[in-house]
Amino acid sequence: MDLLDTLTAKGLRGDVPTREEALAVLATTDDELLDVVAAAGKVRRRWFGRRVKLNYLVNLKSGLCPEDCSYCSQRLGSKAEILKYTWLKPDQAADAARAGVAGGAKRVCLVASGRGPTDRDIDRVTDTMAAIKEADPEVEICVCLGLLSDNQAERLKAAGADAYNHNLNTSESTYGTITKTHTYADRVDTVQKAHGAGLSACSGLIAGMGESDEDLVDVVFALRELGSDSVPVNFLIPFEGTPLAKEWNLTPQRCLRILAMVRFVNPDTEVRIAGGREVHLRTLQPLGLHIANSIFLGDYLTSEGQAGQADLDMIKDAGFEVEGAGEATLPRHRADVAAAAQAGGCGTAASACGSGGGCGPCGGHSHAAPAEQAAPVEAAGENAEAAAAEPTEGNEPAEGNDELRSDLVKVRRRGAGTELAPNA
Repeated sequence: MDLLDTLTAKGLRGDVPTREEALAVLATTDDELLDVVAAAGKVRRRWFGRRVKLNYLVNLKSGLCPEDCSYCSQRLGSKAEILKYTWLKPDQAADAARAGVAGGAKRVCLVASGRGPTDRDIDRVTDTMAAIKEADPEVEICVCLGLLSDNQAERLKAAGADAYNHNLNTSESTYGTITKTHTYADRVDTVQKAHGAGLSACSGLIAGMGESDEDLVDVVFALRELGSDSVPVNFLIPFEGTPLAKEWNLTPQRCLRILAMVRFVNPDTEVRIAGGREVHLRTLQPLGLHIANSIFLGDYLTSEGQAGQADLDMIKDAGFEVEGAGEATLPRHRADVAAAAQAGGCGTAASACGSGGGCGPCGGHSHAAPAEQAAPVEAAGENAEAAAAEPTEGNEPAEGNDELRSDLVKVRRRGAGTELAPNA
């Protein structure tokens, strides 16, 4: 297939496809699916071998967020019956992180609901990072606290944070349809603040919210231009009690095509299968490992993932290996750019961090980790564009399965904020 030959050649060189080529990937048929996965797999192996980076989420504060993000179970007005609790104490969060690291995670993602952190919140997270680093100085820490104010990214960096997650989620043109309480520009500003402070930028998207192929391509190219070092790809988990509860638009095949498109646009960047992998990829999860080089281990922020041991077994059975703590995730040329940025900051990520362009579903509909019961809540071609516009086999949402599919969404009842052991 000429399109895939072209995309493979570009990816092996680290070159970027055209928008029309990216759209054409999303328009491929189910008959072509394994060819798409194989082509993306060649690019993935060129830059990341057969390594899989494991990340572990710790939900520091859950629920009652004042923002109105339609996809999020923690949003203002959400009726989703999720765990709600205030800030975990540093030792509770460290216990949660320890479970993930013991399972093979090399990065711990510290997430808290809310519009953005206060200075007191930054102090809390600083204490939590110190407790985690004391137990394991080598573990990477990614922080996700929402919109950042001036100098907060610098404080997190000085306290030992390695990365900051803030997802763009969808295209600029449709962002206002999913959120009214902040803007797409606000999100871009926070990613740039983090990157400018020398933190590795982790920013991704959510697929399955009713967006078009053009929206998906727009946001993926925007993430590349921002210089994101890690691109988490979330698949909407339609929680009952949220505005998008009925948006069951994804099939496993569609998810694989989306992952492949993200890989072709970001050949040498960490691509992570994030929230919704178990819900939407289901039995095709191992095929996703041939495209992405990073996943979350165990549970997410407010919903359950598959058993942590099942994640490890899946990686081994698919012929991959868990990336070790001493191994660099990014290829050398990308790692050098990231190291230079962390050494002295890089202004705006788009202008100074190269064109090579983690955390994950840290913005909302995601999932989490462990600890004791927390206190109550405080407050291609020539025809590529035409092909992309035409409906193709396998791109249609499945119908009539809402009740069955809803059974796949399991609210997290273990780990952080409970007395039960975490899933790791």
